[in-house]
Amino acid sequence: MSGLLAPGALPPITLDELLERAALQTRVDRKYVLPRADAARMLATLAPETRVLEIDGARGAVYESVYFDTDDLLSYRMAALGRRRRFKLRTRSYLDSGDAFLELKTKGARSVTVKERLAYEIEHRDELTPAGIAYAAPPLVELGLDDPQLLQPTLVTRYVRETLYLPGSGSRATVDTELGWEAAAGEQLALPDLAIVETKSAGAASELDRLLWRSGHRPARVSKFGTGLAALRPDLPSHKWNRVLRRHFAHAA
Repeated sequence: MSGLLAPGALPPITLDELLERAALQTRVDRKYVLPRADAARMLATLAPETRVLEIDGARGAVYESVYFDTDDLLSYRMAALGRRRRFKLRTRSYLDSGDAFLELKTKGARSVTVKERLAYEIEHRDELTPAGIAYAAPPLVELGLDDPQLLQPTLVTRYVRETLYLPGSGSRATVDTELGWEAAAGEQLALPDLAIVETKSAGAASELDRLLWRSGHRPARVSKFGTGLAALRPDLPSHKWNRVLRRHFAHAA
């Protein structure tokens, strides 16, 4: 796969080994939005012991997510307005392997985030099947969505993801590039010169966090669903993501 940012000389790690070394069920996530060229420079300075996830000989994976929302964008507005009780429902497809899942992320009154997923048929990734609705309905009804059948495909995101194991901190990181969005009405957005880096550690900053900080990059509020839809729909409330929108999305293609 062309265009990957992690140096090819870094040794590989298998998925099983990555999960064994850095499962991180309880973790601190930090997201950064930066020019693709800056991300490449950061990765080039990582310790040579850093390892790159490799599956079937490939070091990058093409992801596609289809987000579902109501006509009045209930899920989006819950996130944009910072509601304590909110949800996000999407299919996530791994286009290289053909695997797909229906993923539901909910946040309840105690601000505890719960993420669950159901194996899904990839050919149905842009729709909610009866099995998908039955799976998602109970927690959605509890959050106030009386009829989950009102949910429709609203936004599609696509990107290439590289995953790193950072041995100095026992943490991991993902690097997403070739970022693209497409709304249900046909609006499209592409950010080929941008990267979203996410570090996942047990708490303390990882070596990649420190590299980013030394170069002037700080964690940012960004959501592929929320920020992407806000960029495509300037009429929507977007204060939560305005800083990232102004800095990185204003001149998008």
